[in-house]
Amino acid sequence: MPMIDADGCPIHVAIDGRDEGPAIVLSNSLGATIKMWEPQLAALGTQFRVIRYDRRGHGRSGTAGPYSFERFGRDVLAILDALNIRKAHWCGLSMGGMVGQWLGANAPERFDKIVLANTTCYYPDPTRFQDRIKAVTKDGLASIADQVMASWLTEDFRERAPAITGEIRNMLLGTPVAGYVGCCQALSTLDQRALLPTITHPVLIVAGRHDQSTTIAQAEFMRKAIPRANLTILDSAHISNVEQAHAFNDALIGFLTQR
Repeated sequence: MPMIDADGCPIHVAIDGRDEGPAIVLSNSLGATIKMWEPQLAALGTQFRVIRYDRRGHGRSGTAGPYSFERFGRDVLAILDALNIRKAHWCGLSMGGMVGQWLGANAPERFDKIVLANTTCYYPDPTRFQDRIKAVTKDGLASIADQVMASWLTEDFRERAPAITGEIRNMLLGTPVAGYVGCCQALSTLDQRALLPTITHPVLIVAGRHDQSTTIAQAEFMRKAIPRANLTILDSAHISNVEQAHAFNDALIGFLTQR
């Protein structure tokens, strides 16, 4: 698991799957690490070279700021350059999907197919993230953990899979406060609506039927704005790749392998 330098900030990267396979980069949600993609590793690993990384401010990566979606995108390009990967597929969930939008518009030559899962391009009201910044700065990640878990996973899933839910919660609690706050600051000004029509890649948008963080309506807006986008809806809340892992894997691999 190498550490890659991105303009002085170490970025933790994990590489799995087939060395000779086409590369796919998996990008995490806010408050998550590379561990969130474990339900995808076996399914992807037989065909793809799977690149996971901890976003700046998360996991084992550094926390140097300032944070912006351009900065997050350039971190990804530094990873691709360091690994000598000319072109890759992209799959990002939530914040990872927002980074994917920036990359699709600003570094189109580095990507092939793009998956934008449980994400949005625009937050009209910064209050949501400003309130999180205040809570986390004052009382830490534990002060918002119950609220986040309720939005990430449906109540039914949390009751059926308490061990997985506990792992997801611990992942959130282990996030550095500085990293979480920095990302929330970037999210509070998110508006990438103008980028969407410039993304010319084949795009799959994944939405969760019970996702209140990034809604089906927001997914539909992106589908209409991106020229070559399709939308699929899974029976999940926000972290659809965990809650509906098999359906997510089927949709992801079917999209990546279709000609």
